[in-house]
Amino acid sequence: QMDVVLTNSEYVKKRIKNCLDLDAEVVYPPCDTSKFQWKGQGDYYVSLARLDGLKRVSAIVNAFKQMPDKKLIIASGGEQSAALKKAAAGFDNIQFTGWLNDEQLLDLLGGCIASLYVPEDEDFGMTPVESMAAGKPVICSDHGGPLESVVNGETGIYVGGDLVNEVIEAVHLLSPQRAQGMRLACEARAAEFD
Repeated sequence: QMDVVLTNSEYVKKRIKNCLDLDAEVVYPPCDTSKFQWKGQGDYYVSLARLDGLKRVSAIVNAFKQMPDKKLIIASGGEQSAALKKAAAGFDNIQFTGWLNDEQLLDLLGGCIASLYVPEDEDFGMTPVESMAAGKPVICSDHGGPLESVVNGETGIYVGGDLVNEVIEAVHLLSPQRAQGMRLACEARAAEFD
């Protein structure tokens, strides 16, 4: 008996229609894009996703284990933290920082080559918008909410299916030069969610 149903993405709007036969209006979660700034380009890729099964950070770790010349920084925590650290033991190119304060997080994101965000069945996902606001493209899931913010080939690269191998391929495609070339498109796209 609701007058209006609001939801955070077209993806969830379809789920509400399928499951409840209700029409919903989409209001994307707001992102204060002014907080996120390009701070140059370091030699690393970053994952900010919480360390739990649905975020599939294990696939990112397994991909970077096969790319010892590519550096990954995982800046988060969660129930899979110990297991992922154990899986990455001995791989010097994979670093875990744990949870960071806002200033550290903004510096890390603002200085990366690109971010990785590959959750399963994500409703919307703020991380891709925040990454693009910092001028950084996103390697993201080829389904769910990230499709509504990331534009394949323009502000990031979609991956799915054979996730580990597709992440490897996407990292190679998203070289530092190509990532930097996407900066303006990323910033413009993120502004649509400000």
